[in-house]
Formats: sequence, structure tokens, C-alpha cells
Amino acid sequence: MIRDIWQKLINNAILWAPKLLGSILIFAAFYLTSKVVKKIIRRAGERFNFADSITSLIIRTSNVTLIIFGLITALGTIGVNVSALAAGIGLTGFALGFALKDTIANLLSGVLILLYRPFETGDHIKIAGYEGRVISIDLRYTKLDSEERKILIPNSKLFTDPITVVRSNANGADEVED
Repeated sequence: MIRDIWQKLINNAILWAPKLLGSILIFAAFYLTSKVVKKIIRRAGERFNFADSITSLIIRTSNVTLIIFGLITALGTIGVNVSALAAGIGLTGFALGFALKDTIANLLSGVLILLYRPFETGDHIKIAGYEGRVISIDLRYTKLDSEERKILIPNSKLFTDPITVVRSNANGADEVED
């Protein structure tokens, strides 16, 4: 009786070992690929002079995506039905995207502002009744320093509303830029 149980366990272990080893190798390949992609993105960000926050966002997004794909592929190799898991991840992404649409709009606007650079830190800008010198450009909002206060403007507003950019030229006079 005990001998039969041991024999079944050994037979199952022999049957599952290649699948388990294959899934571990697949996940490891995706993990190593994410590390290589991280280095490639970092070099490209430095070469094209992207803002560190954009490079960091792209690196994190690619790492998470590759790890999730690796996990799903590894589970599929073992024999787990991943179609329900993939559908669940898709529905979760849709729900989170809908719930966080304003935050995502600010984030994407911040990325585009940092890429296109319509204004830079130190510029004096005017937008929707607010005016001040740009002290920092973040992925979520831009900080303006007005004489009496600090103003945080969501990047989606900066991306959609008209902005007047006034930069100081070398002579100390202000110039308006369209």
C-alpha cells in the first residue's frame, strides 16, 4: 500500500518535472529579458536626453509587463488555464483605467510635456488665470512660484489649455514665445 503511493508520487514527479523545469526556465528568460530591456531603455533615455522621470516610468512599465507575461506563460506551460487569468487582468486594467482616468491623463500629459518641452524650469508662464515661474515639472503636476504662493497645476490642464511662455533673454528683457 505505501509502496503503491510512493510509486504514484514518483511517477507524477517524473511527469511534472519537465513541465515545472520548462516553466521556471521560461519565467527566468522573461526576467532576464526585463533586465536587458531596462539597460537598453536607460541608455536610450540618456542618449536622447529624456527626463529621468520618463525613463523611470518606461522602465517600470516594461519590467512589470514582461514579468506578468512571463508569469502567465510559465503558468500556461505547467498546464494552468490562463485564459480566465488573462481575461481577469484585462478587466482589472479596464476598471483601473476608468477609475484613474484623470490621474492617467495627468501622467500622460506630464510625459508629453517632458518630451516636447513647451516650457522649462525657470520659465515664466501664464495659464488659465494663473501666472508664475516654473519651479518643477513632475509627471503629475507642474509647480509655479508666484510672488505670494506656490501653485500646482495638473499637467492635463497645461496640455490642453493655451499657455503663454515668457522667457528671460540674455539682455534681461522678457520675450513672449508662442
